[in-house]
Amino acid sequence: MQGKILKGISGFYYVHVVESGIYECRAKGLFRRQKIKPLTGDLVEIAVISEAEKTGNVEKILPRKNELFRPAVANIDMALVIFAAASPQPNLNLLDRFLILMQMQQVPVTLCFNKMELLTPKEREALACIYEGCGYPVLFTSAKQKEGIKTLQRMLHGKTVAASGPSGVGKSSLINLLQPQAFMETGEISRKIERGKQTTRHTQLIHVEGNTYIMDTPGFSSLFLPEMEKEDLQQYYTEFAPYEPLCKFQGCSHIHEPDCGVKDALSKGEIHPVRYENYKLLYQELKSRRKY
Repeated sequence: MQGKILKGISGFYYVHVVESGIYECRAKGLFRRQKIKPLTGDLVEIAVISEAEKTGNVEKILPRKNELFRPAVANIDMALVIFAAASPQPNLNLLDRFLILMQMQQVPVTLCFNKMELLTPKEREALACIYEGCGYPVLFTSAKQKEGIKTLQRMLHGKTVAASGPSGVGKSSLINLLQPQAFMETGEISRKIERGKQTTRHTQLIHVEGNTYIMDTPGFSSLFLPEMEKEDLQQYYTEFAPYEPLCKFQGCSHIHEPDCGVKDALSKGEIHPVRYENYKLLYQELKSRRKY
């Protein structure tokens, strides 16, 4: 029987099998000997011990498509980055940090701005323009008014998705709208573990429908850039790439040098100033980090 690990805690793995439900499983000692740890999101083969009690053993971990280190999860098809469109104002520097982290792990990103009712159509267009111009799909939703939910469902269909973003942006409200019974599964696992609220500290996938799963990660308010050279930062601002051959100097940082193709594109409105300003701030942060 094949399923997906929704959660792992204290040596138990909670495996969701479509049309059969959740099985509480132990992993074979073989994995420990081979120093392989099953991860949330792993596709696994299980042997059922008791159908009545929904228990079993994880027999095999199928090959992983990818493996994220923050949070530790496997086989993510997409990161859904949720920010509030307003109240609180979106911290776009923080958003860029997250985009860099996901690019480093080669995970496609869709941006979702919730609380769309707080912006005028013109304001929404201005916000979308910042990120659509560099290739990110942008979606606006209102959990409060239940707008944009069907579009979001279509975008997530058949995927395993990690939902991330700061606290207070409506992540849990959106997940509840996607699957009103989502937290019944969370509760079912909690009852089996008998640890209640403690379990929320652990990464957990929520089954939405069919082969669609979503993971609600803890809210973040700050994010440190991963270790990298300051010269490597520009590769994560993909909108710079077409203009870099026009720079006079090889290895141009696009900050102080004259005859810079990127700065020229910026002055013509071909690169968004918000993105460029964030690039400069993050470049300076990486430059300062190397001093210590």
